[in-house]
Amino acid sequence: MILLQCAQLSKFFGSEQILSNVKMEVKNRERIALVGRNGAGKSTLLKIFAGEMNHDEGHLMIPKEVSIGYLAQDSGLDSDRSIWEEMLTVFIGLQQMERELRALEERMATGDEKVLAEYDQLQQKFQQRGGFQYEAEIRSILSGLNFQSFDYNTPVSSLSGGQKTRLALGKMLLAKPDLLILDEPTNHLDIDTLTWLEGYLSSYDGAVLIVSHDRYILDKVVDYVYELSFHQTRRFTGNYSSYLDEKAKLMEQEMKSFEKQQDEVKKLEDFIQRNLARASTSNRAKSRRKQLERMEKMDRPKDDDKSANFQFSIQRQSGNDVLMLDNVAVSYDEVDPLIKNINMTLTRGESVALIGPNGIGKSTLLKAITGRLTPFRGSVRLGSNVMIGYYDQEQTELHSSKTVLQELWDDYPQTNEKDIRTVLGNFLFTGDDVLKNVQDLSGGEKARVALAKLMMQKANLLILDEPTNHLDLDSKEVLENALIDYPGTIIFVSHDRYFVNRMATRVIELRQEAATSYLGDYDYYVEKKFQQEELKRLAEEKHALENNTAPPAKNDFRKNKEKQKEERQKQRRIEEIEQMIETEEQTIASVEEELCIPEVFQDHQKSLELNEKLQASHTKIETLMEEWEALQE
Repeated sequence: MILLQCAQLSKFFGSEQILSNVKMEVKNRERIALVGRNGAGKSTLLKIFAGEMNHDEGHLMIPKEVSIGYLAQDSGLDSDRSIWEEMLTVFIGLQQMERELRALEERMATGDEKVLAEYDQLQQKFQQRGGFQYEAEIRSILSGLNFQSFDYNTPVSSLSGGQKTRLALGKMLLAKPDLLILDEPTNHLDIDTLTWLEGYLSSYDGAVLIVSHDRYILDKVVDYVYELSFHQTRRFTGNYSSYLDEKAKLMEQEMKSFEKQQDEVKKLEDFIQRNLARASTSNRAKSRRKQLERMEKMDRPKDDDKSANFQFSIQRQSGNDVLMLDNVAVSYDEVDPLIKNINMTLTRGESVALIGPNGIGKSTLLKAITGRLTPFRGSVRLGSNVMIGYYDQEQTELHSSKTVLQELWDDYPQTNEKDIRTVLGNFLFTGDDVLKNVQDLSGGEKARVALAKLMMQKANLLILDEPTNHLDLDSKEVLENALIDYPGTIIFVSHDRYFVNRMATRVIELRQEAATSYLGDYDYYVEKKFQQEELKRLAEEKHALENNTAPPAKNDFRKNKEKQKEERQKQRRIEEIEQMIETEEQTIASVEEELCIPEVFQDHQKSLELNEKLQASHTKIETLMEEWEALQE
C-alpha cells in the first residue's frame, strides 16, 4: 500500500528555490532515509509531507486513512501534565472504553443478557486494541528512552529541552502512526538509547522516513535511501553504506558516458571544420552537422557542493605519558560527585573514547581535564610538552558579536588576512561568508568555525566533546579522516557509534563508581560487554542450581535471543509472502487485461490456457494468505 507519493514537487522561499521536481514514494513497512547536505532542503520536505508547510508546485498524495507522526528537530512537549499523564493522552479512547466496561460490570449483577452480551463485545474490542497492555507499553517506551529512573509524576514542564524531545518521540511511538517521519531523532540520545531505538524502528509495524546524521542507525534500519541534491531526489536500494557504493559507481558510469560523448562531439566538430568548405566532402560534413545538432548533449556529472578540506597538525611532540588521572571525582554542586574513582593514563598516539549514559558526567570530566573545572577529588596531571586543544559541543569559546574572520584573526593576529581566509576557505567559508556574524550562523557553520580555530592551535592533545554534532555526513567523514591522520593524542566524547568505531583505539566506559577500559574500537567494546553479560548469566544460573532455585526469568538471555531470532525469521517470511502475493496479483491483472483483447478471448485454446493460469494464481494467493494469517497470529 502506498502511504505517500509526490511528483514534480517544488518549493520557493521568496525568489530562492529550495526544492525542484522532487519525486518520492513511501510504501507500507518501508524504512527510508532522506540524505543530503546541510541546507539541501531535507527538513523543508519533511514539513511539507507532515502538512506543516505548503508546496508551491507539483502533486502530493496521502490517502485520508493514513496516519502520520512527525518529530521535528529538537521539538519537545510543552505540557502542564506529569510524564505519565502525558503518555496516557495517547490512549484516551481505551480509557473511555475501560470506564464503560466498569459501568457495565456494575449493571451485570441484574443478570440482564443484553448487558452481558454488550460487555462481552466491548471487552473483545478493548482486548483487540491493546487495552490490557497499554500501561505496560508506556513503561516499556519510557524505559527504552531512559526515563526508568524518573518519578512518572514529574511535571513535563520541569524537564530539560533534550528530555522533552525524547518524551515527544516516546509519545509518537506509542501512537503507532502508519508513517513515522523523524527529523534527527537521535539528538539528545545516549548510546544505550540509540541501540534501543534502532531495534524498535527495525521491527516497527508501519513505515519510517528518517533524516539522521547517525550512520550506524542508517545502516542498521533503512532499506532505501533518497538523496536530495541540487533540489531533486534520487532513489537508491539498500542501506547507507550500499547507497555510498552505488552512488560512486553511478558517478563513475555517468562520467565515462559524458567523456565518451565529448570525444564523439569533438570528432564530429573536427570533421565538420575540415570538410565543410571542400566541395567533395561538403554534403558529408553537413550530414555530420545535422547529426551533431540532433544529439542530446549530456551535462558534466556533478556531485553536490564541495566538502570541507582540512588536517590537524602539531607544533611539537609531547612526551610518551600524555595525561594521568588519579582517583578523580567530578561534581557541579560540590556536594555529590557525578562520577568518582576515575583512574586512567593516556599515552602518546592513543585515541580514547569516553562513553556512558547521558548525565553521567562525560563532558564534566573533559572540563576538569582542560582545567575549566576543578576536580571534586583526585588529581589531573599533564605530561611534558603537552598542549591542549579543546572542542566544546556548546561552542562557548565562540564570540557571537564577532564576524567569522575576526573570530580567527583576533586569536592569531600575527597571521596575515590571506592565510586566515585560506583556512576558512578550507572549512567552506568563501567570499562574503567570512563577514557573517557568528550569531547568525547555523549549528553546522559554527561547528566548522570551532574546528578551524582548533586546527590553527596545532595542539598535541585534542579534547573533543561531541565533535560530530551539527555536521552533515560528508563533513563527518572529512573530520574522521583528518583525525585518523593526526599525529597527536585524542580523548573524545561522542554518541556517534560509527565515529567511535572508526576513531577509537580504546574505549573507556564511565559509570558512577568507576571507569572500565576496553582496548579496541566500539565493535570490540560491544562484543566484550556481551561476553560479560553471558558470563554473569551463567554464574547466576550456576548459583541458582547450587541453591536449588530457578534463575531469574529476566536473566534467561539465551531464550530471549532465540525468541528474537525466531521473530526476525518470521518477519522476513511475512515480507517474502507479501512480495509473492503482490507478484501474483500483478500476474492476475496482466492475464485479465489480456483476456479482454478480442483476438485472445475468441481463441478458445489461448483463452483456456490463460484461465488456467488465472486459477493457479488465485489458488497460490489463497495458500499464501493462509500462511500469512497463521504467521500474524
